[in-house]
Amino acid sequence: MIQVINQELQVSGKIDYLNAESYYQQGLKLIQSQNQFPVVVNLAQLEQGSTLALAVLVRWLRQTPKVQGIQFKAVPEKMMKIIQACHLQHDLQLIA
Repeated sequence: MIQVINQELQVSGKIDYLNAESYYQQGLKLIQSQNQFPVVVNLAQLEQGSTLALAVLVRWLRQTPKVQGIQFKAVPEKMMKIIQACHLQHDLQLIA
């Protein structure tokens, strides 16, 4: 589930093969409705930081109106390890 709370996109639950496209479409709609960029995507409530969840985030990033149009906050430890293993930490804006 994705909600806008305190001007952040709050991603919660678990992204899996059954719902990844739904998460992508819902997030994309919310991102495109924003007036200010970069958009902060808060992952604190994401249940699992999988490669599939990371793929959804990268797809959002590709659709933002500006390069670096999304900042990712509270990235789960497992997802952070995937990001580092793929050397994506320089391509993604990660904030504390």
